[in-house]
Amino acid sequence: MAKKAPRQDVGDEGLQVGSPKEWAAGVPAVAHSLLMSYEQMGVKRTFLTLARVNQKDGFDCPGCAWPEGQHRSPAEFCENGAKAVAEEATLRRVTPGFFAEHTVDELARRTDYWLGQQGRLTEPMHKPAGSDRYLPVTWDEAFAIIARELRALDGPDEALFYTSGRTSNEAAFLYQLLVRRFGTNNLPDCSNMCHESSGSALTQALGIGKGTVSLEDLYKADLIFVVGQNPGTNHPRMLSALEKAKGNGARIVAVNPLPEAGLLRFKNPQRPGGVLGRGTRLADRFLQIRLNGDLALFKAMSRLLLETEDAAPGSAIDREFIEAHSHGFDDWDKDIRDLDWADVEEATGLPRTAIEDTVQDVLGAKSVIVCWAMGLTQHKNSVATIREVVNFLLLRGNVGRPGAGVCPVRGHSNVQGDRTMGIYEKPSAAFLDALRDEFGFEPPRHHGADAVESIRALRDGHAKVFLAMGGNFIAATPDTAVTEAAMRRARLTVQVSTKLNRSHAVCGREALILPTLGRTERDGDRFVTVEDSMGMVHASRGRMRPASPDLLAEVAIICRMARKIFNPSDHPGPDIPWESFEADYDAIRDRIARVVPGFGDFNARVRVPGGFALPNAPRDERRFPTETGKANFTVNALEVLRVLAGRLLLQTVRSHDQYNTTIYGLDDRYRGVHSGRRVVFVNPDDLTERGLADGEIVDLISEWPDGERRAEGFRIVAYSTARGCCAAYFPETNVLVPLDSVAETSNTPTSKSVVVRLSPRTSGGSVAPAM
Repeated sequence: MAKKAPRQDVGDEGLQVGSPKEWAAGVPAVAHSLLMSYEQMGVKRTFLTLARVNQKDGFDCPGCAWPEGQHRSPAEFCENGAKAVAEEATLRRVTPGFFAEHTVDELARRTDYWLGQQGRLTEPMHKPAGSDRYLPVTWDEAFAIIARELRALDGPDEALFYTSGRTSNEAAFLYQLLVRRFGTNNLPDCSNMCHESSGSALTQALGIGKGTVSLEDLYKADLIFVVGQNPGTNHPRMLSALEKAKGNGARIVAVNPLPEAGLLRFKNPQRPGGVLGRGTRLADRFLQIRLNGDLALFKAMSRLLLETEDAAPGSAIDREFIEAHSHGFDDWDKDIRDLDWADVEEATGLPRTAIEDTVQDVLGAKSVIVCWAMGLTQHKNSVATIREVVNFLLLRGNVGRPGAGVCPVRGHSNVQGDRTMGIYEKPSAAFLDALRDEFGFEPPRHHGADAVESIRALRDGHAKVFLAMGGNFIAATPDTAVTEAAMRRARLTVQVSTKLNRSHAVCGREALILPTLGRTERDGDRFVTVEDSMGMVHASRGRMRPASPDLLAEVAIICRMARKIFNPSDHPGPDIPWESFEADYDAIRDRIARVVPGFGDFNARVRVPGGFALPNAPRDERRFPTETGKANFTVNALEVLRVLAGRLLLQTVRSHDQYNTTIYGLDDRYRGVHSGRRVVFVNPDDLTERGLADGEIVDLISEWPDGERRAEGFRIVAYSTARGCCAAYFPETNVLVPLDSVAETSNTPTSKSVVVRLSPRTSGGSVAPAM
């Protein structure tokens, strides 16, 4: 029998599908931002809160990690940023009375959208073993339950400590300190599901697991590739940066199976031309690539550059850079010259002329940046693909000079900072040594469990306690039925959260919900810090009154939990001053400054408006801290992803009313979808070949060695996606991705290349519920 996600109780009966948009932002973005903000916060609260978003004396947007420049507009936020703020600063409340009315099973049948709309959590709640609902609990009782269950484990590795990307630097540092003091490196985080492939590839090739460009570099670039990314929905403020780059003369190449409105034309709502005029055409060239074809594309472009160099030495590659700063060029050169063009055309779905024309853009550009997001990171060969992107850039010396480099565009605000602070299941020896020297205990040295390994550990009974510092683990992870069953096997699950989500309803035999302050809220006179997608660290100060007097800051939750866990009789050792850390965040930052490279004089530097840039050896010095001491050309085999007749390649995507697993609404207006989410976008020619029609209801079925997986009741939307490909929203389609289908090296789920067949509904014909 096929594995499938559990059905939920609210349907898509009102689903409507119209024509997709050919531009993004403009007046509708402003209107939607204000409408949702008014509904959630009221008029006065809306203006007081939005005026502080991403300002130097305000709070960091709880949405994406796109950086802010030194010169900021009074409205330094996008539509989806306003939605994220509205949901956090909402006037709606989830009180103990709510939990008295709803059993856990009832909540599990509700949609993700419904759960998120209920509002802010107000008090700690406890579901005792054997109970069907959550009950109020005091903070002291909650921490005592956690300490009791952790002490009852047979060993520290039976506990899992997850982290979301919204956790501040200070909280993340203390969290990893608690976990390693407890004795494990089981620190899975949301990076494991998204940009882990980027970090793995860039560390191997360049010696640093981050991008090598700044916002100013984007403005100086001659050519910008935007690959596997939809900035109009996922990072809307990036459109303003691309618009400025265009104004400075840059050309932009969009590489994506789906045409994305934001890259077609951008109407900047902060400029008169964006409100009244036609806006700015951003993409000069659109390569509508087949899913999983990016490795072939970048190999092909490099091959053409080599051939151009052969014909006219000195015209196409940077020999001086290659000889001075790189390693492995000769082996890579031989591999590229063996490339089969028939394989390239099959893998990419692009004619050779389209690739040749793009290479002419490259040859005309002195500085090139390649940006990407999850369209590159969630395939089996993602690490190889990103290494090939680096090869392409190294060939012309496009790393370590102005206007050039690699730009992985991260998702959650501070997801990059969490990793910098040590939230990683495979910490370096140098980091552990620094932690030991600072705090006087020996941290565990063996690798811990990442997100996929954590699910396996729960499934197989090797882990018994799961604690999440933010996020929505159940909705973010693959193989929904397997993941939910695994989580329900846990002895205790703990969720530190601002709002209700699916992970509260799919829980262990005993469960805790610990409500915390959001970014928008005052934490006394204290402030926290975050790191953006380009390595800038800056302060974030909440200004709003907390949603409830019973909320604790994440730092306070960690410190009080640590004090309860590490009593002298059970954990003899150094006296870590948790109480002092809770009272004084400067004391935390002083410790960070001594443990984490690049944070020297942290407290003084972060008080400078706008913050400071972390050191980046490839960018700043053209120094590459790899094993070879140079930037590494790598050989990456091209294996064309071929599917059986009648099948399609599915990619999971976000709607415009969504940020990661948070569902703000049921519209995706840029793609023409309204009042529903259970849709699958398919090329009209692929529908004709399969005898299917626009509007028909189908099940999506993925086929794997361990059996089929089924997502039920999707309306077909005829759409201009690449031939042989289709797309549908997550988390509804997470059920189709097996736990064991992961990227090589990074272990990231392969959510962007899922082979599926579309099976018409034989009876009923109703659309299944939205998430």
